[in-house]
Amino acid sequence: MRIVNTDVVVIGGGPAGLSASLEAALSGAQVILVDEHDTLGGQLFKQIHKFFGSKEHQAGIRGFDIAKSLVRQVEEAGVTVLTDSVVWGVFPGFSVGITVRDEYSIEVRTPKIIVCTGAAENTLLMEGSTLPGVIGAGAAQTLANTHMVRPGKRALMVGSGNVGLIVTYQLLQAGVDVLAIVDVLPNIGGYMVHASKVRRAGVPIYTNATILKAEGSEYVERAVVAQLDENRSPIQSSIETLEVDLVCLAVGLRPMAEICWMMGCEVKNIGTLGGFVPIHDEYMETTVRGLYVAGDISGIEEASIAMEEGRLAGISASQSLGFLTKSEGDELRDVCYSRLRDLRSGSFGAVLATAKADLCGKEL
Repeated sequence: MRIVNTDVVVIGGGPAGLSASLEAALSGAQVILVDEHDTLGGQLFKQIHKFFGSKEHQAGIRGFDIAKSLVRQVEEAGVTVLTDSVVWGVFPGFSVGITVRDEYSIEVRTPKIIVCTGAAENTLLMEGSTLPGVIGAGAAQTLANTHMVRPGKRALMVGSGNVGLIVTYQLLQAGVDVLAIVDVLPNIGGYMVHASKVRRAGVPIYTNATILKAEGSEYVERAVVAQLDENRSPIQSSIETLEVDLVCLAVGLRPMAEICWMMGCEVKNIGTLGGFVPIHDEYMETTVRGLYVAGDISGIEEASIAMEEGRLAGISASQSLGFLTKSEGDELRDVCYSRLRDLRSGSFGAVLATAKADLCGKEL
């Protein structure tokens, strides 16, 4: 196996990984960016909607255009990009095993690793959950927006968070008839701007409601739904069967922290951030010195936040290696902290800010 040495290895080429790679490379570090997919960009390429916020937060720009810009900047900065490549092990001494395009394997030795592996979709334990046609909302989004494949004709969306609301609207744009959105919670979980869009498009949103089971012989043909009482039990008189061939589950995400567990990082279970999250400080460094995290692996939030956290990790790793002075690193990080505070403002963001402060020991 060929041995390669580099300053920084970034695992994951989504919004956080691209931003981390770019910041580290711009400081003068040699960076290898690894991603299992054949293209970089991660979730950004599925996000056909325009971002909102301020100019610094890419307001008015669609996710896939943000991805294209970041990929171009990463390439221009001289980052070594390994797409369609898999990290199959990280070993003591920060040795990273990578299989490149199923052709050969390399061992990369590095003093700094930034893990930006993102998140995985949660599922529901219910009758019929293994039928073809029961899929995560993110999978439906990938089929429609990345592969241009309509995932079904008539759909039920389970979950009214931002993912459920946004993907519902994008399914409508793809020609899917979304019959309803159901959510076990008493209130809509996502932003009202997204909820209003799907309601105007004729999609009802039912809170205190859920799917009981999916039915069908070889694939989904029906979904049985019901309203819930104060004990979260189905109200028998409300049970209804919907004729659908697609059930999308937008019931949360969990950080994909397996690499960090493998390396012995301390983790903390914080429900607000998606579950077990690697403990990290304000520099995005974990309890294993030299190992950094950024993006959804460090707590489920939005792509704009993932990019800022990626920048923090790239800046911090570069400064630790001596490519930036303390004052240079502090100045660059202060810009990121300011943007993060803006992004985490408001009722939704305040809860996340509190959870991150609990995790990091400092408000970011």
